[in-house]
This record gives sequence, structure tokens and C-alpha cells, in this order.
Amino acid sequence: MKFWIICAALVLGFLGLSLSGINEYVFFAGFVILQFVVLATAWNILGGYAGYVNFGVPAFVAVGAYTAVVLFKAYQAPILVQILGGGILAGLLGLAVGLLTLKLRGIFFSIATVAVVFILETVVMNWRYVGGASGLQLTRPADLMFFDSYTRMLFFVMAVMAIGSVAVARYIQNSFLGRGLRAVRDSEEAAECSGVPTLRIKLIACVVSGALMGVAGAPMPMYLSYIEPTSTFNLSYSISALGMPIIGGTSHWMGPVIGAVLLGTLQQIVTVTVSSELNVLVVGLLLVFFVVAAPDGVLGLVKKWKQSSK
Repeated sequence: MKFWIICAALVLGFLGLSLSGINEYVFFAGFVILQFVVLATAWNILGGYAGYVNFGVPAFVAVGAYTAVVLFKAYQAPILVQILGGGILAGLLGLAVGLLTLKLRGIFFSIATVAVVFILETVVMNWRYVGGASGLQLTRPADLMFFDSYTRMLFFVMAVMAIGSVAVARYIQNSFLGRGLRAVRDSEEAAECSGVPTLRIKLIACVVSGALMGVAGAPMPMYLSYIEPTSTFNLSYSISALGMPIIGGTSHWMGPVIGAVLLGTLQQIVTVTVSSELNVLVVGLLLVFFVVAAPDGVLGLVKKWKQSSK
């Protein structure tokens, strides 16, 4: 109950901020950080809970983004319909990928997910309706309801989605599904012998994880007013989605949130003060540090500190 009270308070707080006279860049950067929260949380459902490392994050993000573009271009669909459509199609992609690849394990599964990225990117680059390789310029709708700008509205929408994704991850962690995924991560053979329906729960995790990634990608075309394949299918999404849960801690739903806020904020600071080209370097340095010094992430460090202080 307390969790939902906190969520409601955060939503109201974001709404209040969106109506105040704050610099526009705060909302521009805040959108990215909140998107990181959704991506990190989505990745952790399969990668953290079950131990299946998914490098195909850009494919799911792109499916959400290009679904939104098609819905907007063909039907002038509002942003909420775009997000819903992107989530559904990305979830179906997760189901398809799961059926084809979940019998693979370890590095073989990871390589298969990377292949999905290149296959879909090739398709989109040859699809003229969505701009092909040169991309597509988009015009934002004029209707902003009670928001001062479209960026502020998208910030609020992403805030709601971030809270929703964390709520989903928290529920899964404490449910039979979460216990089954952790059993798969520890030993899939032992889990099967214990009666855990491993294939079914992995497929559910694939669908939920993929749908959340698609939801995170759907507002991007309107956020940027432009979309093109190279940046949309950028493998840096995979690096960030992998890095954030590792930095925060993969064993708990809070870990990806901590990692996303920490990494996203640091990247935005580096972008403004130094150069946007250093973002990947920041991720790499943090990953090296946490893998060597704190393999259990920030949550692991806090746990060790509490134990040592007793």
C-alpha cells in the first residue's frame, strides 16, 4: 500500500513540475532518465531475474518507435494509442524471439538477440513509408491539454510509464513467476526437476520485458520530432540497459532504478559539460568499476555496509 502511495505522490509531483516555470532542458533530460528507468527495469526482468542476457534491446525499442510512427502517420493516433500499439507489437516480438531462442543458453542466446537487431534494421532501412535509411521528419500535434510544451507532456507520460514498469517488476519479483525465474537463473535443470514450468515463465518474461521496452521507445519519435534507423537501432541501448541493472543491482527491483537514475543523470551532466560522445565511455568506466569492486551493485554495497555496521 505504501508503494502505491509513493507512486501517486511522484506522479503528482511530476505533474506539478510540468506546470511550473522550469527550464525546458530539465524536462528534456528528465525524459531520457525516466526512459532509462523503464529500459533498465524491463531488461532486468529477463536478464537479472532469469539470467538470460538480452543484447537485442534496440530491436524492441525500435519496434515501439516505428509502430508509433506508423500509427501517427496513417491515423494521426494520439500518443497514448502509439504507446499502447508499440507495447503490444514489442511484446509479440518478445514472444517470437522467446519461442525461437529460449532453448539456447548463455552466449548463444545473447548472439541470437543481436541478430534480431540487424534483421529488423535492414527491414526498416528498406521501408520507404517510415523514411527508409534517410529517416522521417515528424510534426508534433498542437493539442497539449494543460501542458506548456510537448516535451513537458512527454516527460509526464514517461514518468507514469516508469512508475508502472517498476510496479510490474516489483510484482513479478514477489510472485510465483519471480521465484521461478530466480530458480532458472540458479540452475535451470534443477528448476525443471522441481516442477517449475521453465519455458512458460521464460516466455512470459520475454513478453513483459519486450513490451516494456517497446513502451519506452514509442514516445521517442515525438520526443525528437525525427526518426531514422541508425540512432534508433543503436547498440548503445543494449550497453546502457545491461549496465544500469549491474550498477544498481540485479537481484532487486530497486537496483535498475538506482542504476538508471545514477547513470542517466551522469550522462546528461557529461553531455552538457563535456561532450555527448563520452556517454559510452562513462558507461564503460562505471561497468568496470562495479564489476570489479562491487559485483552486486549499489544495493550489494549498502547490504555489506549494513552488515558491517552491526
